[in-house]
Amino acid sequence: MNVFLWGVLPYAAFALLIAGLVWRHRYDRFGWTTRSSQIYESKLLNIASPVFHYGILFVLAGHLIGLFIPASWTQSIGISEHAYHLFSLYGGTVSGVLAVAGIGMLVYRRRTNAPVFRATTANDKLMYVFLLGALLLGMIAKLSDTSGNGYDYRSTIAPWSRSLFTLNPKTELMAGVPVLYHVHAVVGMVLIALVPYTRLVHMFSAPLQYLTRPYVVYRSRDPRQLGPRPDRRGWERAGS
Repeated sequence: MNVFLWGVLPYAAFALLIAGLVWRHRYDRFGWTTRSSQIYESKLLNIASPVFHYGILFVLAGHLIGLFIPASWTQSIGISEHAYHLFSLYGGTVSGVLAVAGIGMLVYRRRTNAPVFRATTANDKLMYVFLLGALLLGMIAKLSDTSGNGYDYRSTIAPWSRSLFTLNPKTELMAGVPVLYHVHAVVGMVLIALVPYTRLVHMFSAPLQYLTRPYVVYRSRDPRQLGPRPDRRGWERAGS
């Protein structure tokens, strides 16, 4: 089981991610969207959406730093291990609270607004379960440690994560990891595999064309020309 969870499942999740992205782009390109429901309700969405997106971006950034930047790198620039873990504990908790609050408002909006609820698919519901589960499990795992610094995942989970990219997964490093972190990691891998088949696929659509497209030129109308124009006899000067 240890080999399957930490030596097989990560590659299976990544393979499903890539295969799903290719399939979706090839056969469901017009469905590659969040299926915006702003037309039905925008007041709560304008609050919930930024809160969730900023929170989840901070959560992702924290995971990338924690898993893929070795402890020796942060120590070399003067960040002690204690300072790093305090920043990770409090920064990760605040980011998680923002993301969970955003999801809570989005789910409440979908459940209480009839048109939005009717536009919610089974895949959306499944995505919300795994996304919320991954966030809550990560927060609980961090806060459950009574030492005040949190579990030192940079000596076990982080090296295991990096070893996946060398195609030589060090599954033995995950043997002594707390159960909550195990469950959090498994739920996270399942969520990665689900991304191409849910609205989360839009995270791979960066609107880079907005950086190079020409400006849209708006011309104001002469207030005197608003409404029906009076009939005039004869010629009008060009540009009038």
